[in-house]
Amino acid sequence: MPTALIAALACAISLGACGSSAARELPNTTSDATSAAAPATAASGVKLVNVGKFKMPLYVTAPPKDLRRVMVVQQGGRIIVVRDGKALSTPFLDVSSRVTAGGEQGLLGLAFAPDYAKSGLFYVYFTRRDGKQEVAEFKRATSDRASISSYRSVLVMDDPEGNHNGGQLNFGPDGLLYIGTGDGGGGGDQHGTIGNAQNLGSMLGKILRIDPRRAATKAYSVPSSNPFVGRAGARPEVYSYGLRNPWRFSFDRVGGDLIIGDVGEATVEEVDFTSIAQASGGNFGWRVREGDQPFSGGTLSGAIEPVIVRTHDEGWCSVTGGYVVRDAALPSLRGKYLYGDFCEGIIYGARLSSSGAAGNARVSGLPQIAALSSFGEDARGRIYVVSLGGAVSRIAAR
Repeated sequence: MPTALIAALACAISLGACGSSAARELPNTTSDATSAAAPATAASGVKLVNVGKFKMPLYVTAPPKDLRRVMVVQQGGRIIVVRDGKALSTPFLDVSSRVTAGGEQGLLGLAFAPDYAKSGLFYVYFTRRDGKQEVAEFKRATSDRASISSYRSVLVMDDPEGNHNGGQLNFGPDGLLYIGTGDGGGGGDQHGTIGNAQNLGSMLGKILRIDPRRAATKAYSVPSSNPFVGRAGARPEVYSYGLRNPWRFSFDRVGGDLIIGDVGEATVEEVDFTSIAQASGGNFGWRVREGDQPFSGGTLSGAIEPVIVRTHDEGWCSVTGGYVVRDAALPSLRGKYLYGDFCEGIIYGARLSSSGAAGNARVSGLPQIAALSSFGEDARGRIYVVSLGGAVSRIAAR
């Protein structure tokens, strides 16, 4: 994709700098670009292996225990199967007729049920034609093709603006579905007196937790252990709140810690780290603060502090959350959380804990990525890097 087009999309993709004074163009980048502001961590024994070229890819994941396939989510509404290293010509799923794609809208997330091998069920998150956000269930027809007629709507959210749509779906270690939602868009979360993210009566600006399976006459059920079940005025689906646009979040495959890349407004990008238990009812601060800095609306008590903050003065515009590496083939990175930024395009690694980030530095041996839209993880725990420009790559030993 031409650099000029990628630059035009820097504010368009669902990474959240749009709708605020933080909208920026991408710098000119090349595959061997370096950054004096990014000292390298000792991991020079790694490289990127090309997986393929796709149309505006936003995410990569794989069915549980399937060692042959990865699935590439394209913004326009298609999911492409890569089987044994080769992209198949027939999409696994095509919901483009249901999707509004462009700007920050589109097919944004995919998660396979933990019992997918038996049930064949999986879930997608997309922007509907009417602008609402929807989580829908589908069922596998074959290993390489879904049944489009199996569509079932699970959850629909009103969305007042076209940006800050979240989009990440993950099944947690508890087998429940976690859903990342943006604050509703615009700039500064100007929704009501306190904003959507701090309003427990809104599903926006949150991490939601549900059991997506049909429950009698209901499309899904809410776990009784969710923190706000029974509280007057609160949505029972809410698990964590105070998020601006948690575009990508993940669970560590070892221990299950929750790590969120929450996109900032005009000044600060942040990464949040917490155990699942600590995340229950946890407030991550937006819009009262942006990262570790005051923003709007008073003071906070007991909010979860970010473990990494990066500023727009450093060239950042929209943090791209990643994964803790558990790939045994990458010993130099094992246990490090990899993340980056849509504009800066440099891949960083750090060891995270509740007290902060240790050894936070650029991963040596990996090139700068133009339009770094996402990371992904397959059934083996191998990590993928996604560029909105089309390239999908896997991190491998050199």
